[in-house]
Amino acid sequence: MALPSDPGPVNLGNPTEHTIKDLASAIIKLTGSTSPLTYSSLPTDDPQQRQPDISKARQLLNWEPRVTLEEGLRITIDAI
Repeated sequence: MALPSDPGPVNLGNPTEHTIKDLASAIIKLTGSTSPLTYSSLPTDDPQQRQPDISKARQLLNWEPRVTLEEGLRITIDAI
């Protein structure tokens, strides 16, 4: 399938939404850290949703994410 000459932006990411708390908790668990979670006020322009629409990537590139958050974190942590 030929791509359009200018498809515009194509979002790549995982459409499963995770909070920053989920991310931090997973990192603490996977690394065995004893670091506490701390909370601060969000900036006024902070996005309320972080869930990319990957429909264009699916349609144009036949692309789907293949790695879960935990799996990707494990790979990253193991590489450090």
